[in-house]
Amino acid sequence: MIKTGGIAADRLRSFVERIERLEEERSALSADIREVYSEVKSAGFDGKILRAIVRLRRMDQADRQRDEQLLDLYKSALNL
Repeated sequence: MIKTGGIAADRLRSFVERIERLEEERSALSADIREVYSEVKSAGFDGKILRAIVRLRRMDQADRQRDEQLLDLYKSALNL
């Protein structure tokens, strides 16, 4: 292993290359997700609402219930 200034260059390069590959994969996945939302829109569904549904499904049930209760409380306080 080559060390430059106390840094293992090969290991550092390996980390950088892994990060670069993952960034490329993330970019490709983001493009795929955008494509699905485009299909959603063309099928007549509301993308904004669908994003909210996806976000809710990721949440733990207890967290989701807490957020819904707070939202109801705030809406009530604001007469919405």
